[in-house]
Amino acid sequence: MSPLGPFARTEAAAPAPGEIPGLRGAPMRTPVRTTEASAGPGLWPAVLGRLLTRQLWIELYGLPGYGLTLRGRTAQGFAATPRDFRPVDPAPGKAALGGRFVLAGASLEAPAPEDPWNRPSPTRAFAVELHAFAWLPSLMLQGERGAREALRLTLTWATVFARWSPFAWDPAILARRTLNLACAARRMSQVATEAERLRLADVLGRQAKQLLRPPGGIAGRAERLIAAAVAGCVLAGSPGTALRRAALGALPSALVQTVGEDGAHTSRSPEAGLELLLDLLTLEDALAQLSEPAPDAMRSAIRRLTSAASFHTLPDGRLITLQGGGPSTPARVAAAVAHDEAEGDEAPTGTVGGVARIRSPLLTVAADIAAPARGAWSAAACAQPLALEIVCGRDRLVTGCGWTPGAADRQGLRLGPGHSTLTLAESSTGAPLGGWRGGLLGHRLISRPLNVEVHRRDGEGAVWLEAEHDGWVHDYGLLHQRRLYLDQRLDELRAEERLHPGPGQKEVVRAIAAPYAIRFQLEPGVQASLARDRRSILLRGHSGRGWWFRTDGPDVAIEPSVHIDEGLTRRSLQIVVRGSARTDSETKIRWKLSPAGSGGDPT
Repeated sequence: MSPLGPFARTEAAAPAPGEIPGLRGAPMRTPVRTTEASAGPGLWPAVLGRLLTRQLWIELYGLPGYGLTLRGRTAQGFAATPRDFRPVDPAPGKAALGGRFVLAGASLEAPAPEDPWNRPSPTRAFAVELHAFAWLPSLMLQGERGAREALRLTLTWATVFARWSPFAWDPAILARRTLNLACAARRMSQVATEAERLRLADVLGRQAKQLLRPPGGIAGRAERLIAAAVAGCVLAGSPGTALRRAALGALPSALVQTVGEDGAHTSRSPEAGLELLLDLLTLEDALAQLSEPAPDAMRSAIRRLTSAASFHTLPDGRLITLQGGGPSTPARVAAAVAHDEAEGDEAPTGTVGGVARIRSPLLTVAADIAAPARGAWSAAACAQPLALEIVCGRDRLVTGCGWTPGAADRQGLRLGPGHSTLTLAESSTGAPLGGWRGGLLGHRLISRPLNVEVHRRDGEGAVWLEAEHDGWVHDYGLLHQRRLYLDQRLDELRAEERLHPGPGQKEVVRAIAAPYAIRFQLEPGVQASLARDRRSILLRGHSGRGWWFRTDGPDVAIEPSVHIDEGLTRRSLQIVVRGSARTDSETKIRWKLSPAGSGGDPT
């Protein structure tokens, strides 16, 4: 049976690429218009290549005897118990022990001796987490009883899905399942019979071998090789050694493709970099248990990823939520960087992975100053040029809507209105690849090349950051320049949004005006009150400290918005500054953020 059951046939249609789906009773303003015309002919080679190879692998791996090619000598035992450094919440494990699986914001009842495998999943996201064995680490916290239930569920899954299937054996799902299973296998074997132990080793070995075979794509290659290498550390004897050597031999080249010199993930997602770092730490621990040194390329990647993770962590202990990366949790971030021996309490500034940081004692500002990833790396990319995040003290006030690839039904949040930046005429500088091509290649971001120019000056008591992009030139002839001036003595951020014609654009005949909207997405729970002057808004974060947002924009409003938090949709607010920009001349909109009490109450 399909792992999704009837869900595969009844999945609700995703919203239009530009639509921002709000909560019931919280309507959103004009949907964003997008076009896939910019996909261009360069996309078709990838489409045709995937069409040809996808069916080939489905036919090959679906053959009745294919499973025999994954067999070989079965490991007779388990040699290591790798540590997954991710913090684990025991609650899902307790629920699973009682027969209730809670994953990705949905739940499914399957009390023992039943199991969740031969029944429909409530959502696709739930099915992904279920088949990735995301429930396993939490279940293993439940002692011997949890280990026995984990063993039963694992062996039952192996019976139902012994043959390769496109979903259950999807490379990304397979990599997560293999890693989770490898970390738990030795403890599961302690409650198993001899026959169950051998079968468990065979199940792990077969899945690790499949990870070393195509397809899979370049974007997840490092993660697949790490999972296979961890399994090779866990399986004892020559079967484990062969797996380990094959995976470790290919890992250095995959890390070169995935991790930049500055430690940023090639997808530009801070969360993707953090997760890769946690996987590498697990592999390093597994190798240490075997008294084997980690490859130099692996140690270098860990060092660079750790530095980038520290840079991408804001004062509230969570990650910057740019380019499809979620905030993660302070505990998860702390676990990833706990091994870092670098000293110094100074908060990082500068630029890493196309993200610039400037700070004062109370304000930390992060800005997206690079083009989004392209091609196979763009599955998490967002068309939100010059997006901002602002933390005041430890309160994250200005942020984005929190879109990640896990929110596959919220594609519109990847576009400009889903973050704190400027949009023109409710259009977008890119669009997620949709339709059958999106189903084939994944929801890549399709856009024209984006050029961003950046200038930064650090003075005594002040920082100036200026960034400009040409994403609006093709349609409107305008460049968008965002100027940020941070007064470090007053903890005051002053900014100017400047729209001006690009070189040679004044002679092009087009509409004389383009409506703009500058959005400032607020963290859920942030309170916003519009002052009587209709130009100032008082913001209060979770600490209760107040901050004034002021602007000279012609139309200022506080509007409902949404925020995606671990797959769940939460209500939030957004500040929206609207007006109209001439396409043949310059338009400037100024705004500033300062502590309440400075400059008086604007009433």
